[in-house]
Amino acid sequence: MRCLFAGTPDVAARALSEIAASRHEVVAVVTRPDAPAGRGRQSAASPVAELARELGIELLQPASARDEAFAETVAALAPDIAPVVAYGGLIPRGLLEVPRLGWVNLHFSLLPAWRGAAPVQRAIWHGDDITGATTFRLDEGMDTGPVYGTVTEAIGPDDTSGALLARLAEVGSGLLVATLDALEDGALAAVPQVGEPSVAPKISVDEARVRWDLPAVGVDRQVRACTPAPGAWTTLGEERVRIQPVSSAPDQPALAVGHLRVSKRDVWVGTATHPVRLGEVQPAGKKAMAAADWARGAHLVDGMVLA
Repeated sequence: MRCLFAGTPDVAARALSEIAASRHEVVAVVTRPDAPAGRGRQSAASPVAELARELGIELLQPASARDEAFAETVAALAPDIAPVVAYGGLIPRGLLEVPRLGWVNLHFSLLPAWRGAAPVQRAIWHGDDITGATTFRLDEGMDTGPVYGTVTEAIGPDDTSGALLARLAEVGSGLLVATLDALEDGALAAVPQVGEPSVAPKISVDEARVRWDLPAVGVDRQVRACTPAPGAWTTLGEERVRIQPVSSAPDQPALAVGHLRVSKRDVWVGTATHPVRLGEVQPAGKKAMAAADWARGAHLVDGMVLA
């Protein structure tokens, strides 16, 4: 089939690579315009844009999917289908109707659970044991279209959102190609979503501030959900510090919420239940380091407070 692919981040690039290697033809790729990135804030292409250029595929980067010239270009390409993975923009009704088989979205949850921008992060934060990926026909709603297929994936006790998303991108790319194959063969029909929906809005920087007043399990989930992005953080005095995944320490003596206990090898922090042990931390403007190394360099002592 003639595919118009739309996507932006690394997980979408994985799917583009799988489709390009399949029996289908990618006639063009749609991605977000180049944007400032990194500490230097220099303009950079998305991972999907970089891959499209490597593969020699026509690249479209409209400022808005509602742009009339973009719509005319899409219509001229006459795609049979448009697979979408984390494009980052809404597709208007007029464009939804261009491909004869519509737009097929790969979403990283088991719909209707966790509709929205941060399904993997919200699943970890919520304490889910199982998640997965879903292919569905895109409509004008927020991840509301009928489902073509799903694949499940267990959430491990140490999974960060980054690690889990990497696995879902791998299995989800296979699901997306299988969906395209079955649609071309006329062997697949979409079915309505069933169950109570839940929403997964993007996690803000403010929301990623560690809540030491939560139970230890809640702190653990919050930090893993926010790793690597937007990054869990806390403050020591006026200094902001990013927190990497913590580990539970139920055998440690109790500590007041946010209070530190420091040893040569470990740094513990009090929660609403038992303390947690810090893994790596990243002070502002510095590289990530072991918590014990941070404690020595910052001259931390027992009783200091993270807030």
